[in-house]
Amino acid sequence: MLRPFFLCLLFVLTASRLHAQLCQGSLGDPIVNITFGSGQNPGPALTAAALGYQYITGDCPGDGFYTVRNSTSSCFGNTWHTVNADHTGNGNGYFMLVNASNQPGDFYIDTIRGLCGSTTYEFAAWVMNVIKPTSCGGNTIRPNITMRIERTDGTLLQQQSTGNIDPGSGPEWRQYGFFFTTPALGQDIVLRLRNNAPGGCGNDLLLDDITFRPCGPQLTPSITGTAGSVKEVCQGEAATVVLTCDLSAGFTSPFLQWQESRDNGASWIDIPGANSQTFVKQVTPAMAPGSYSYRITVIETANIGNNSCRIASQPLLIHVNPQPVSTAFNSGPVCEGAALSLIAAGGFQYLWTGPNGFSASTPSAWLPDAHIRDTGFYVVEVRSDLGCRKLDSTHVSVFPKPQVVVTPSDVSVCTGDDVQLLASGGQSYEWSPAATLSAPAVAVPFASPLDSTRYRVIVTSAAGCVDSGFAQVNVLRRPQPHAGPDKVLIEGDATRLEGSVTGAGYSFVWTPQVSIGDAATLRPLVFPAVDTFYVLTVTSDAGCGAAGDTVQIKVYKRVQVPNVFSPNGDGVNDRWEIPALAAYRDASVIVFNRYGQPVFESRHYVRPWDGTYNGKLLPFGTYYYVIEIRDRSTRVTGWVEILR
Repeated sequence: MLRPFFLCLLFVLTASRLHAQLCQGSLGDPIVNITFGSGQNPGPALTAAALGYQYITGDCPGDGFYTVRNSTSSCFGNTWHTVNADHTGNGNGYFMLVNASNQPGDFYIDTIRGLCGSTTYEFAAWVMNVIKPTSCGGNTIRPNITMRIERTDGTLLQQQSTGNIDPGSGPEWRQYGFFFTTPALGQDIVLRLRNNAPGGCGNDLLLDDITFRPCGPQLTPSITGTAGSVKEVCQGEAATVVLTCDLSAGFTSPFLQWQESRDNGASWIDIPGANSQTFVKQVTPAMAPGSYSYRITVIETANIGNNSCRIASQPLLIHVNPQPVSTAFNSGPVCEGAALSLIAAGGFQYLWTGPNGFSASTPSAWLPDAHIRDTGFYVVEVRSDLGCRKLDSTHVSVFPKPQVVVTPSDVSVCTGDDVQLLASGGQSYEWSPAATLSAPAVAVPFASPLDSTRYRVIVTSAAGCVDSGFAQVNVLRRPQPHAGPDKVLIEGDATRLEGSVTGAGYSFVWTPQVSIGDAATLRPLVFPAVDTFYVLTVTSDAGCGAAGDTVQIKVYKRVQVPNVFSPNGDGVNDRWEIPALAAYRDASVIVFNRYGQPVFESRHYVRPWDGTYNGKLLPFGTYYYVIEIRDRSTRVTGWVEILR
């Protein structure tokens, strides 16, 4: 039974304006919740509708008619608001749509059963004035509803009027209600909704969600040590959560019961033995992530067993937050000296630890120059934004570089020779430049460079790590002697040899060392009396061998001119040849016919005469010649005969 001061509080509340009549203490779950159901239009007719109202299926009932629908649209020339959902926003939820009759009267009457005796209940309903404020020239009839709670014999228990319900600029649901107390023994009651205004232009309304809920003194729940109604804990961690509730005055002999909900308050289960103002909840590491709701319900001991008498506190929540779904990996394996990155994800904060005192506090960490000592496990503590943590790890592997040895590292060879190179320290090898190597993909290739070359070998280990080495092969060119062009001279004259040598690091000698001037020079003066072959021999100072070249010095007696030849094409004496003239740099020959006309001329004696003039054979006979040897200031004249 409620204490007198609480009844006084209710009396003060009922004397206030209507919207203040809703429960100011704590409520229980709805004992009655009339939602009119949900589904497709139209909804079914109501047994609770007053006898003076007729049901229609359309969404625009006239005066004295009602319907049950989940929407109404553009009624009576769009003078009503378009409504597309019930008061909870459910597009399929039904509401009762009433167009008031011309005479004021009841439009909804229902019998409510099963209420507890001597218990205060809150009655509430949601109402909308569906007409627009601009309709009826701005002078619409306002709905004005009296809500009555009666015994079944008509005795009034409580009533309240909404007063005029003004139209809103848009569809506007408003909740109205009040308190009443049931008789001591409890009995069925009658809910009567009466429209006090007449029909006409206006007085059109929607009705939805009629509820009866037990109302009692104020219950103030709290979580010890936590500001607010939510306690955050982490999955996998143990915690002791102390829930408590302060009860205001107004209870005679209260019975307390803590309840738990795991579906966000859709259903509640009594917790056995939890019957005091304080409930200690032990959160275990095995509790699954989710939201756990707790509340305390209170009922007078005399009404134990009738849940329709309970009031309940606002829920307290324990959120078991999941551990972060973390990942940890690295960019390895890497070779010694390379950069390696550590990557973690799935959290809000990160703390890395690893070998050699490594630490970092970012999702991605960096090893710019990895070493063998950095090999090992790296552990990251990943925390969510709520502080829940999870440990993850990744193993880093750092492989050593191959230790490359190349022999010889610097070597010299002679032109045309080869040398074997040797590399070691790895599993595979690749030499370059490859063009002058016998096999570039082996450890021991032969190199045959044409010029000095620096060879590079890339050595790869079994782990894929690489290093490189170098071998310098210097090519020593074999000296090449050039004895110069062959020479022709007249007996008693001298000529200079035109020797030369390509290459470097050599010594040379002329043989035979007869009829020769300074044999220690490449261009000595020679004066042989007879035809002589001079040999220039060159020897490499670096041991690349020796080579020789020969020049012929042809020695002619004094100029002897033949006086007959037969250019008949038989291959014998077909040309007039004067070989000794080749010994002179500036000699010329002119041949004249008997009329003194020149028929052959050779400057420097570059060619013998074949007995023709302008490409035609001349007739046999005698011809006359003049030979000028300017080197010696000598002139020779005579005749020559052409025979056939």
